[in-house]
Amino acid sequence: MKKKWVAVLAAVMFVLSLSVIVTTAAGSPGSEDDPVVTKSYVDSKIAGISQGENTAATYTAISIEAGRTLLGKEGTEIILRSGEATALDNGTNGISDVTAGTDLWSGNAVTANHLLLIPREDGRGIKATTIIWVMVRGGYTIQ
Repeated sequence: MKKKWVAVLAAVMFVLSLSVIVTTAAGSPGSEDDPVVTKSYVDSKIAGISQGENTAATYTAISIEAGRTLLGKEGTEIILRSGEATALDNGTNGISDVTAGTDLWSGNAVTANHLLLIPREDGRGIKATTIIWVMVRGGYTIQ
């Protein structure tokens, strides 16, 4: 009878120890392991997407008329799909043509299907010389 109680007590202790370990590993609400996201944060992200700030992980296809410019924000990726465009630099640094491994300076022709990267929001982008279609991922403005 005594052995039976010892076995039951050991099983209870094991279950309690296991539950403490699982609870500790899960993290507490609001901690770094289990962050809390507020409604206002989510609303601001949704509003940013609807205002041309494509923060999603997908590309957006857009058409740009001849003579207009697309200025990228920090980290924006641009792929020219059709038409002709030239690069716009910030006067000091060019646009990264990741496909070719070079920098494009103002006036340089943008090669179709090359991935361009805008490192900072400082006036860099592309200017359409004909009607163009581009794929864009990240924030941008069209002027």
